[in-house]
Amino acid sequence: MALTDTFVKNVKPTDAVAGVKHTDGQGLYLHVKQAGKYWRLNYRFLGKQKTLALGVYPAVSLAKARKRRDKARELLADGIDPGAAKREDKQAAITAAANTFELVAREFHGTKIAAWSPAYSAKWLRGMVKDLFPYLGKQPIAGITAPGLLAVVRKAEARGAHETAHTLKQTAGQVFRYGIQTGRCDRDPSVDLHGALKPAVVKNMAAILEPVKVGELLRAIHAYAGQPTTRTALVLSALLFQRPGNIRQMEWAWVDFDNAMLTIPSQDMKRRVHQKINGRPHLVPLAPQALAALAELRPLTGHGRYVFPSLLTGSRPMSDNTVNVALRRMGYTKDDMTAHGFRATARTLLIERIPGISDDVIEAQLAHGKSGPLGSAYDRAEFMEQRRKMMIVWADYLDKLRMGADVIQFKKA
Repeated sequence: MALTDTFVKNVKPTDAVAGVKHTDGQGLYLHVKQAGKYWRLNYRFLGKQKTLALGVYPAVSLAKARKRRDKARELLADGIDPGAAKREDKQAAITAAANTFELVAREFHGTKIAAWSPAYSAKWLRGMVKDLFPYLGKQPIAGITAPGLLAVVRKAEARGAHETAHTLKQTAGQVFRYGIQTGRCDRDPSVDLHGALKPAVVKNMAAILEPVKVGELLRAIHAYAGQPTTRTALVLSALLFQRPGNIRQMEWAWVDFDNAMLTIPSQDMKRRVHQKINGRPHLVPLAPQALAALAELRPLTGHGRYVFPSLLTGSRPMSDNTVNVALRRMGYTKDDMTAHGFRATARTLLIERIPGISDDVIEAQLAHGKSGPLGSAYDRAEFMEQRRKMMIVWADYLDKLRMGADVIQFKKA
């Protein structure tokens, strides 16, 4: 006789230590004990009698117990032991719960530390900790869907950080692909987010490109009344047009006054780790004006390591924002000019206003990588003599702009 909901609800345990079993049919029964009411299924597999636990009443109702019984019988009909299938499902759930997105992400990060630069490695993990781990970190990586990932990435989009949103999509994809490679998930849901995010419009660093306005900037730098180290950093930013980090971290050991050369070690350049290790130093010819600026500063900071030391301690260079703050004090907003903008200023004026200078020579001075997958490996030309001449021509050109000369020279067609 089949059980009813009323009977299952009202049946009471007896004094029998082993409890009492109430049969429902097709192997399903309710085992009533002092500790509770348990659903069980008796079945035979490969000639052996077995029992499968189906849950505890009332969490598992009579109807749900019957559905679980029917599912188990379907597995038996397919030649599958439902008890073994249940154990496999449980182990899979345990494994999935252990392989959370954060665990896999940190493991992936650990495999890349040796190949990534310290700055990029820290930035990568910082983005995870701030924007992905709080929402996805504890979730099994195999269970994260494209809509779930999109909802998280759009949180960055909602605060206006469109470029960050695209970066998060990309870095999450790296983790999912590593998860696939290590058997923790089956697919990368970030692939399905193609076109789902608002386009990220990357704004170039502000730079002054008109000769007359460059002259005004140079006069403002010449009249700068702040720290002499900051003024010299501004002067060399214009003369050398190197990356702001290389300017502020410049060391006196890099400066060769006799040969008029600044030698930036490979490990201090903006390069991949293997390039930092295997690459050559970046050589920057120094025009007489650059040498004069350094010579004027040497009595003030030449006793220490850095050309532009921090005002608080000589053990580290000036802040990465010092030059930008100085530009603001001179009246130039972040939309007018930036420390990085000196590179764009030089790149533009050298091409447009000074004839006879090759693009390759300028790119070599900017320390831009060669194009193509093998460009930097096989094209190692440094154009040193051409660059020496170019830096002198450039410094003289800046002097003319600063003095207000009408410099309107263009390249010949």
